[in-house]
Amino acid sequence: MGQVTLIATAAMGIEAVVAKEVQDLGYDCTVENGKVTFVADEKAICRANLWLRTADRIKLKIGEFKATTFDELFEKTKALNWGQFIPENAEFPVIGKSVKSTLYSVSDCQSIVKKAVVENLKRHYRKEGWFEESGPLCRIEVAILKDIVTLTIDTSGVGLHKRGYRAGQGEAPLKETLAATLIKLTNWTPDKPFIDPFCGSGTIPIEAAMIGQNIAPGFNRDFASENWEWIGKSNWDQARQEVEDLANYDQPLDIQGFDIDHRMINIATENAEEAGFADLITFKQMQVSDFTTNKQYGVIVGNPPYGERLGEKKEVEQMYKAMGRAFASLDTWSIYMLTSHPDFEKLFGKPATKKRKLFNGFIRTDYYQYWGKRPPRTK
Repeated sequence: MGQVTLIATAAMGIEAVVAKEVQDLGYDCTVENGKVTFVADEKAICRANLWLRTADRIKLKIGEFKATTFDELFEKTKALNWGQFIPENAEFPVIGKSVKSTLYSVSDCQSIVKKAVVENLKRHYRKEGWFEESGPLCRIEVAILKDIVTLTIDTSGVGLHKRGYRAGQGEAPLKETLAATLIKLTNWTPDKPFIDPFCGSGTIPIEAAMIGQNIAPGFNRDFASENWEWIGKSNWDQARQEVEDLANYDQPLDIQGFDIDHRMINIATENAEEAGFADLITFKQMQVSDFTTNKQYGVIVGNPPYGERLGEKKEVEQMYKAMGRAFASLDTWSIYMLTSHPDFEKLFGKPATKKRKLFNGFIRTDYYQYWGKRPPRTK
């Protein structure tokens, strides 16, 4: 097969974090809004799906061209090399989106792309009549932005944030990909204590444990492209073997999660067991104002309530103040908080060293970063 072009999709604002992960896997990449593109061999499809913690999906790019008429969309789609990637018995539904483009009717674009792909495959497989579509899933996406059409096939299946360890969740669960991003944006290393004072269903502590022991986020799940013959079972086997070889199960970790709600502590504990970290993460019911520690040089990462709902704002503001008091003496600790509350710094009682704009779902938030003192250099 040789080289393929892959797109790792990313939530707004974290493209650089995804790009760093792609580079760490050994691939050069380019960064645009919402996507990181790289050219690699087919084994990269397996590795990227297994290893990328902060990307949403890995898509295989089939082609890109300008189209302002349905004829143009049909002919240019039909001219691409679909038969190289889509087996004769594949199921190939088409999804779509169109932004600021002449061809704005998504349903029309989807059916035209579907027809064009069918025509192409008929020619490729020298076949008349219907395709049964009973085999592996090759979900095609037609994405049109300012009249530029990008055609991809999704290699992931279920979104990459679905790691396979979530037995239960609370009302507003943090996406696993965002949790991993929050940790990646800190200075935490696995030899330091790590605390999430608002742990909810345990996503941030579990993602920290996976990062700490270098466990691939996709180790416990399946991907759509595992059934694609042209990638080959041996590539998947090798990629999964690499995941096994690079995991550092002996790395000791000091990770704790606290939450005011005892039901969330039970859910978090179950999720940690499901992920295989039952003995590594300690969960405890506690409110943030009661937090004390005599440990040094730790990292605190939290996604506290934002007070977006009516009647919660006052409570949340009091809690931010209490948190500021509880953390005031932790001068060797680094503290990172994600919230949409515009007055967080004032309530917490201290301006952040740095803040970064991030989206939690559709909520625009800031990630407030307070860097602690560095440990003294050992001779």
